[in-house]
Amino acid sequence: MTQEARMSRSTPTRRRRTASVDPPESSLRRWLKERRITEVECLVPDITGNARGKIIPADKFSHDYGTRLPEGIFATTVTGDYPDDYDELISPSDSDMLLRPDPATVRMVPWATDPTAQIIHDCYTKDGRPHELAPRNVLRRVLAEYEAVGLQPVVAPELEFFLVQKNTDPDFPLLPPAGRSGRPETARQSYSIDAVNEFDPILDLMYDYCEAMELDVDTLIHESGAAQLEVNFVHADAMSRADHVFLFKRTMREAALRHGVYATFLAKPMENEPGSAMHIHQSLVDRKGRNVFSGRSSTEHSQVFMHYLGGLQKYVPMAMAFFAPNVNSYRRLMFGEVSPINVHWGYDNRTCGLRVPMDTPENTRVESRFAGSDANPYLAMAATLACGLLGIREKLQPTPPMTRSAQEAGFALPRSLGEALDELEGCRALHELLGPRFVRAYVSVKRKEYETFFRVISSWEREFLLLNV
Repeated sequence: MTQEARMSRSTPTRRRRTASVDPPESSLRRWLKERRITEVECLVPDITGNARGKIIPADKFSHDYGTRLPEGIFATTVTGDYPDDYDELISPSDSDMLLRPDPATVRMVPWATDPTAQIIHDCYTKDGRPHELAPRNVLRRVLAEYEAVGLQPVVAPELEFFLVQKNTDPDFPLLPPAGRSGRPETARQSYSIDAVNEFDPILDLMYDYCEAMELDVDTLIHESGAAQLEVNFVHADAMSRADHVFLFKRTMREAALRHGVYATFLAKPMENEPGSAMHIHQSLVDRKGRNVFSGRSSTEHSQVFMHYLGGLQKYVPMAMAFFAPNVNSYRRLMFGEVSPINVHWGYDNRTCGLRVPMDTPENTRVESRFAGSDANPYLAMAATLACGLLGIREKLQPTPPMTRSAQEAGFALPRSLGEALDELEGCRALHELLGPRFVRAYVSVKRKEYETFFRVISSWEREFLLLNV
């Protein structure tokens, strides 16, 4: 099936507007009433990609389509602290934002005891403008730039994660959980069916939840790490895929907890295991649904495709703070691991950061392998699409494709969060596409997290430096 065919299945057909069609509010109210919903979870993806919001009784929600949250949630670190320039990033009065539900995102909460709905909300200022600091609006801002030139991105994320034993003491390392056999994995089991079956009860519950929530989870595989899994999502528009990743993380954690284990999307949770990535397959279609990347053969591509690749090569190093947003993220990007350390591209070459899968011309796409599973899906997709768009605008040309191992070329990416933030701060082109105010807030939040991390003395330092320096 082609990407366009998949997309047509995933994207609802636009109905002709008539006087009899109810507004979205009425449709949403009816949806809640038909399912006898008692509570509504009003969700807002924050900077990290986690859900913030409010839980509102359904009868109150049905009469009030605007709830509020302080805009300070977008200038808060993962530890709950605030950056030093917090008062400059938000309004002086620390004002509320207006939240408006997106009716297309309403879903049941399948693990709730009472009938409960969850709805992703968009954030607006008091005067009705999209709030610049909201990640969902950042992605929408980039997509609007594509729409202005008659193009629509089509993406398909691949999300890796680990199942680990419950860990209530952060001083102890994470360990793989025991499966049905009662034994944890001790050897790497890439693509093993039996290794996946060890966790059938958890995965069956995950699939039940995803079906109830209409999440387009496609393929499931066992990755190379112990109890490391990967799910693929169906090709569709970028906003819906980001929504699905956002909701899936929440769903997977809940399914694992029901069976007494953790599901973690930490980029590098265990020192002797590989890291977890969020690979993003991406292509562009025009208003007629044609893939503008395709050429006459699988090895011949359009100039648009080459410019897009050139943009990724030039700007990805400056956008790495979105693909690797945490101090732990850079432990995944290590020499010797199957993870990208540079911006080379190649045909079906997994050592490259940019892999072009072998497929039919109409399915021509590029797989960006930079983002970790800890990345905010809205910001990761906004960043990679922004890099490609800048390449199209500047008519950049990529390097020749890599035919050998790209690992031999060495590092061409930032080696730490601090370096990545320096690169992002200096890139005015990304500032303009993503929003100058947002980039400033993001850099401030992440710098605060970076500084907080360095206050912690690790066990490695106590072991090797205490009496040896």
